[in-house]
Amino acid sequence: MAVKRLDEIALGMVLASDLKAEDGRLLFAAGTTLEERHLTLLERIGCTEIDVEETAALTPEDQREVEEYVREFFLYANPDLAPVVALFHQTLEETGMAVAKGWELPDADTRRATNVEHMEDLFLRGMGSPETIVKHETELSSFPDIYFRIKEVLDDDSASADKIAKVVSTDMSLAAKLLKLVNSPLYGFSQTIDSVSRAVTLVGAKELSTLALGISAINYFKDIPPELVDMKSFWRHSITCGIFAKIIGDSQPSVASERCFIAGLLHDVGRLILFKKLPYAATEAMLFARENAIPLVEAERSVMDFCHTDISRPLLTAWKFPQKLSDMINHHHTPMEAEDQLEAAIVHVADNLANAADVAEGNMYVLPGIDKEAWDILGLDAEPFIEEAFTQYRQQIAIILGAFF
Repeated sequence: MAVKRLDEIALGMVLASDLKAEDGRLLFAAGTTLEERHLTLLERIGCTEIDVEETAALTPEDQREVEEYVREFFLYANPDLAPVVALFHQTLEETGMAVAKGWELPDADTRRATNVEHMEDLFLRGMGSPETIVKHETELSSFPDIYFRIKEVLDDDSASADKIAKVVSTDMSLAAKLLKLVNSPLYGFSQTIDSVSRAVTLVGAKELSTLALGISAINYFKDIPPELVDMKSFWRHSITCGIFAKIIGDSQPSVASERCFIAGLLHDVGRLILFKKLPYAATEAMLFARENAIPLVEAERSVMDFCHTDISRPLLTAWKFPQKLSDMINHHHTPMEAEDQLEAAIVHVADNLANAADVAEGNMYVLPGIDKEAWDILGLDAEPFIEEAFTQYRQQIAIILGAFF
């Protein structure tokens, strides 16, 4: 990081640390890319110097390498679609900034899965349907008790804020994560919320219960083999998808954006069951996807005859997940087949934005592609919306990751 005078700051520089007003109020979070409006406000309040991240200028050769690298991730996406074009340029910018900060583009060897020849699948191809695999999993493993207590509250229209707060507060880890989320830029409250009951009042009973439901579901997956998948990277992608889903949800007047966040957070939950029950086949699919530059969901279908959303359908039914939330998760690759196409479209687009954001984080898989009808339903202007969505994402990701890890 480097402390620079305000007159030395150029547009596009990135804040290295949170910038706060004299009264302690957060003005801009670390990771904010400085625009004209930021500099105008800083000048107005009398700010004289700020911390920015040090970057090196990219050479023309560096820029060509970045563009070639990023282009590989868009091979499956429609190049004539406005949001795809805007997302490509945004990914170029994000990856270029990462390289300027010292990140090295992964080489071919790095972009290969770890060998898991020693692992054995519990089901051979053609012997285990998604329903069979899920039944085997749910019969052997018990779901966290707190989940069902929250589910009971969520289904009770007459449940009071105090009752919801008491149920959530019985799990200290869950309550702490909820409070961190509610106090994060995800909600943007100006004052600190220091109790679950206060959070219920401000966020809403159903909304907070939905958040608690999704967070408690994460605790179910603690035994995924680390040599198969880096779970921190998996959850980073999931949280990133949740952030983008909430940002998109906020743009739609009739949508509960908290539900969008949880749907994004859990959109790949079926893939976790594949990791647990079919680790060898799951790895084959990952390798097939990388080597053939196709989306992982398509590789799953080729290798296993079904994909992770075929697994999530019976899984979420067994967990008695709310139907609207289940549909958003189950149809994030097929939004136009969902009962509520708008809500499924939100997670569908958010997944693509998350995959694009992950490129500069070492993502290994091409974007699944944006469905034109799904994008049109949202009624968004591609370039300005995607640029603003990434600005908000950069301001939120580190803080929200900190709420989970």
